[in-house]
Amino acid sequence: MTEQNNTVVDDTQTDPNQTNPSQTTEAQTGETVPALDAPAPDAPATAEPAGDDDDTVDDTVDEAGEARRRPTKVADLEREGEVAADFLETLLDIADLDGDIDVDVDGDRAAVSIVDSDEGRVPRRLVGQDGKVLDALQELTRLAVQSATGERSRLMLDVAGHRAERRASLVEVAHAVIEQVKASGEKAELEPMTAFERKVVHDEVLAAGLTSESDGVEPRRFVVVLPA
Repeated sequence: MTEQNNTVVDDTQTDPNQTNPSQTTEAQTGETVPALDAPAPDAPATAEPAGDDDDTVDDTVDEAGEARRRPTKVADLEREGEVAADFLETLLDIADLDGDIDVDVDGDRAAVSIVDSDEGRVPRRLVGQDGKVLDALQELTRLAVQSATGERSRLMLDVAGHRAERRASLVEVAHAVIEQVKASGEKAELEPMTAFERKVVHDEVLAAGLTSESDGVEPRRFVVVLPA
């Protein structure tokens, strides 16, 4: 970085009644002011914006990138799950809705599920069309955890097994596309998916020894499976 040249007038060598337009004395202002022709310091670097934290492989900040920034201990993930469970239980009580909370750790993230209870079934409206209500509820829960722990949360929320069922069907779709790409040697594009769904496909493609990337713009973002 270029050093900044500060100039201070020496009153013993300069007429005190004469003012140099490019200099100001410490006695006049109480601080040193750089000469007008002094080079400006380099501008500070700008941080890269965060990417889609549920998508992987091709995004600026992917799942692996998040893991590299802050290694997560199992105890931390269990703590996230406990905070999330307390938040969701309170929410269900306020809304007078049935449901129990299951807490687990799935790899490098907390996994929390609202499941049917002995008192009744979880209202399926908490999932919503195409899982939109579930996604919004997940974001609210993550914010509640972040507020309590001071750390960004990547917990995964499920309601009435919706994500588990969707994951199973996506794995089948991914395997079929993987075989197609291996046989043809040509890339294949899948239908638009949510970040959670793309993550499932990316993981299956990677496990099969191929590569994949996401293309398009939300909400029409989709996975492209590439040949080896």
